[in-house]
Amino acid sequence: MNGKNLLDRMAFSKLYEAYAPMVYRRCVFLLKDDAEAKDMVQNVFLRIYERMDTLDLSQPSSLLWNTATRLCLNRIRDKKRRGLDVDSSELLLTIACAEEDDGIEARGLLAKIFSKEQESTRTIAALHYVDGMTLEETAETVGLSVSGVRKRLRTLQAKIKNLEVER
Repeated sequence: MNGKNLLDRMAFSKLYEAYAPMVYRRCVFLLKDDAEAKDMVQNVFLRIYERMDTLDLSQPSSLLWNTATRLCLNRIRDKKRRGLDVDSSELLLTIACAEEDDGIEARGLLAKIFSKEQESTRTIAALHYVDGMTLEETAETVGLSVSGVRKRLRTLQAKIKNLEVER
């Protein structure tokens, strides 16, 4: 093992120690399952470790938060596709519009809203509506401009209103 590799491993170890609790809390919040959240924390850090040479680790909390959010939302989506998680649509409804919860009917509404959206739009909705991030913080986390984030959120809100009118 060469010196550089050892230094990289030590730096990664410190990164893990400092940020694993934050990543775990994020995963538990989204997945609502302790064991699955622990697995997801390992997946998040494995992904970062595999790409350490190409990533900008100057703001690790943003990178780890965004990675955890994306991976958790992907897991929820995959479980939903396989019919393993009925509650995931309720979570995504909360992400789309925090104050509105119409039960079973809302799940269909949410599926319709997100069916033609980019995966990053779900992440934006989660960061802004669920986590309470400002537009600026959300934009920085997902790598878009504030106006791009604002536009996506307005599009989601318009879809919700249009679907309500159709009902």
